[in-house]
Amino acid sequence: MICARCRQFAVVPGGTLCAQCAVPAPPFAAAPGAVLRSPVGLGRAAATLLGLVIAADLFAVVADALEMNVAGDLADGATGADVVHRAQHADSLYSAAGAAQGIALLATIVVYLCWLWRVRVNAEAFNPGGHSKARGWTIGGWFCPVVNLWFPRRITLDIWDSSVPWAERPGHALVNGWWTMWIISLFADRAATTEYGRAHGPAELRDAARQMLFSDAIDIAAAVLAILVVLKITRMQHQRALAGAVPTPVFG
Repeated sequence: MICARCRQFAVVPGGTLCAQCAVPAPPFAAAPGAVLRSPVGLGRAAATLLGLVIAADLFAVVADALEMNVAGDLADGATGADVVHRAQHADSLYSAAGAAQGIALLATIVVYLCWLWRVRVNAEAFNPGGHSKARGWTIGGWFCPVVNLWFPRRITLDIWDSSVPWAERPGHALVNGWWTMWIISLFADRAATTEYGRAHGPAELRDAARQMLFSDAIDIAAAVLAILVVLKITRMQHQRALAGAVPTPVFG
């Protein structure tokens, strides 16, 4: 019969694995001398905080919509105590949403980067020669101007490829989709912030709020895809570590 794990012809008594593969692999086994640490806890924490970012962005979308509507009414000439009250309420929500987004983002950055460092170190143990950037760029690549537009994606792809379980072909659609949404949201937020800072009249505030709503919506999409990337890499590393070392082909 053929062993279900190493795919070699062998005697498989009472099961699907040969005698060698039937021995349980030690937790997070890797190359000799390599030390692996489970990314599961950090992965779950990062995914949870990314969910908090999504919640803050949804709050911001509501605030953007209210700001856009009341600014549009003012631009159309609406007056009276009711529209003034709505404008004050919209401004208060807008400020609160911005604070919520800032807090959620700061907490997420810290935990996400801890997770990313953990999976990068694990990926080096799985595949020491499979990384095009030095380990320091795992963190620094996010903060260095210009290179932060592509270094984090390249590092994530290297981690992804090094973490794929044996005999599986790595696909990059999820990582590329996440990075595309992240770059769009980055530039959209910058454009919306600039437009909001330059707005002086109701019509300009309405346009700025519309731009900010688009930015927040794209950020939600980027955060959703980021959660999927985090969970997928975490799951792949966990499965690969439990699978043990790559089977050695038997020729004869």
